[in-house]
Amino acid sequence: MKRDKPLDPVLAAGNRTRLAGHRAAHFGWQLRDRVGTVTLDRPERKNPLSFASYAELRDLFATLRHAEDVKAIVIAGAGGNFCSGGDVHEIIGPLIGLPAPELLMFTRMTGALVSEMRHCPQPIVAAIDGVCAGAGAIVAMASDLRLGTARSKTAFLFNRVGLAGCDMGACAMLPRIVGQGRASELLYTGRALGGEEAERWGFLNRLCTPEALLAEAQALAHELAHGPSFANGITKTMLHQEWAMTIDQAIEAEAQAQALCMLTEDFRRAYDAFAAKAKPVFEGN
Repeated sequence: MKRDKPLDPVLAAGNRTRLAGHRAAHFGWQLRDRVGTVTLDRPERKNPLSFASYAELRDLFATLRHAEDVKAIVIAGAGGNFCSGGDVHEIIGPLIGLPAPELLMFTRMTGALVSEMRHCPQPIVAAIDGVCAGAGAIVAMASDLRLGTARSKTAFLFNRVGLAGCDMGACAMLPRIVGQGRASELLYTGRALGGEEAERWGFLNRLCTPEALLAEAQALAHELAHGPSFANGITKTMLHQEWAMTIDQAIEAEAQAQALCMLTEDFRRAYDAFAAKAKPVFEGN
């Protein structure tokens, strides 16, 4: 199962990066034991996004495609709220005066954030407390797993400000999470989805107390980060790609993907551990 020859060092260097020591300018970033934590950190205004934070988040998730030291991600907000969406004064106001070509540049940039989140191989766990609105609800939606609190309020507010609900992939992704009828209700009305209702609808994977939310999200991410991370990345890729496949196409694509995973050392490690009646220690290769 091991390579006969190591990967060419030039090729390896061109496809790998490390985020240890990385500093973010517009949000908090911490890397600990394979888990990267993004903290939206403007608590005095419930953590809104700005043009700059949109762009930096997009670029971070693009970089994560090649990060060898990050195996799972947590996204959280500071001060008891997740994210209140695009900053009213820094984004909404300026948009009113822009011509169509520049508006399209903006909407493509925000959509690119979701695209990069879906294409990075690391599972993303959103820790949702308090306000989770507008673009904040989209970031939560674009995550792979969502933990929340009973006091959380998730609202796709675009209708409330005279915009369509079809923002940043919402009309494609939200129905797959909560169902077409429920997604239609949220996108047409902009009403808030409370934490307990969000769990019943399947938007939240589980509820936590506010005090335990971040720790539970990081524990879940830690478990994923220490699992077979290459295989987890394949799972994420197939969950995304199979939206546009027929069943027969999906079966064949999964056959090819699973055969690839069977070539990994983690697959051998799992077998050897099973034979030795031990717990496997996965390394992500």
